[in-house]
Amino acid sequence: MFKKIAVSFATLALAVASAASGVKVNLYQDTTVNGQQLKAGEYRVDVNDNRATIHSGKVSVEVPVKVENGTEKFKGTSVRYTNANGAMKIQEIRLGGTTTKLVFADTTASLH
Repeated sequence: MFKKIAVSFATLALAVASAASGVKVNLYQDTTVNGQQLKAGEYRVDVNDNRATIHSGKVSVEVPVKVENGTEKFKGTSVRYTNANGAMKIQEIRLGGTTTKLVFADTTASLH
């Protein structure tokens, strides 16, 4: 019985991780993530464990995230920001067509 539960949990974790990998995200303004400047444009987000890699071409930055599931599917992929002391910061990325959102744990993910 325990093996079945463990296998079910592992399968669910893989499904969530694969749903959050290879997602295209548009940044409409220049953004600093983990101290690295990202120009406005299209990026791909890949998730491995609790780390998201945001990359486009040779530009790549890794940031800690928490993968969460909501109760309803998101209509489209969106980036949500929060304002902290006058600096906009990436709060989460909601993945369109899924209930999955990536909550950024990195406090240096700021928008300029």
